[in-house]
Amino acid sequence: MEWSLEFTNRSGNQDFILLGLSARPRTRDVLFAAFLALYLLILLENTLIIYLTCSCCELRKPMYFFLGNLSGLELCYVSVTMPTLLAGLRAGVCRVSFPACMAQLFLFLALIGTKCTLLASMAYDRYVAVCLPLHYPLRMRPPVCRGLAAGSWLGGLGVSAARTACVARLTRCGPGVLNHFFCDAGVLRGGACGPAAGAKLADALAAGAVVGGSLLAALAAYAAIAVAVLRLPSAAAARRALAACASHLAVMGVFYSAVLFVDSRPGRGHPADLNKVLSLLYTAVTPACSPVVYCLRNRQVQAALQRVLCRRVGSREN
Repeated sequence: MEWSLEFTNRSGNQDFILLGLSARPRTRDVLFAAFLALYLLILLENTLIIYLTCSCCELRKPMYFFLGNLSGLELCYVSVTMPTLLAGLRAGVCRVSFPACMAQLFLFLALIGTKCTLLASMAYDRYVAVCLPLHYPLRMRPPVCRGLAAGSWLGGLGVSAARTACVARLTRCGPGVLNHFFCDAGVLRGGACGPAAGAKLADALAAGAVVGGSLLAALAAYAAIAVAVLRLPSAAAARRALAACASHLAVMGVFYSAVLFVDSRPGRGHPADLNKVLSLLYTAVTPACSPVVYCLRNRQVQAALQRVLCRRVGSREN
């Protein structure tokens, strides 16, 4: 299938064509059913985590406060990318107007930037819990936690506004076809032509500020944790400290690995299929796995869930 759509400097009046994941109808049908089920699972898991962290008194702790924010964040950003993914799988391609594409890009970058800084805040929470346990109630008191969460959201919105403005200024030429399932900054940069070095550099600097800065902060926290663990007097205490950090490290490792590769690649020269697979890692796979890794395997969360279910069953029987 060929598209004759051409972009000029007036690209705001044009549409984008998202090619999606596959051009084969049977493959698309299977993928549509799989990703629709995955989307519903993500909505269920993260809604459950938000409900538990808000309604259960025993989960009103800094760690669960951040996990509730993370679940709300993942609910939002999976709902930004999944509609165009599912629409492309259903129809073969997905046509998106320029304003809608820029809106999706802005929301996606804002939520990804917020997640980066929120993961860094969670690393700081683990640092205080392991390295400064006696100061934990003071350093992680509710106003501090709310400030860290609000700073994460505001930082993500600010960086996203700058990056979206840079991408929107790029001149697009040639076919208006994006070999992706959503409006991704890297793909949009790759379709640009003309004197765009300044806008691309500004976009790269803004991306590096939020992704690289938050990653360095998280790594610094874990370096301090590693030093503290090595100084613990017993192996059992060291295992408990590492267990408290293992879930966060696992999710952070998968997320940052995919984001760094996809966001730092040049606009051209990388296999599109590989880029789409890596994008799926942090737009669909981690939101589905994070609630299980962080919360649903946690004993306190399991106990809270059992109590909620018992209350529901008891109220129905009465």
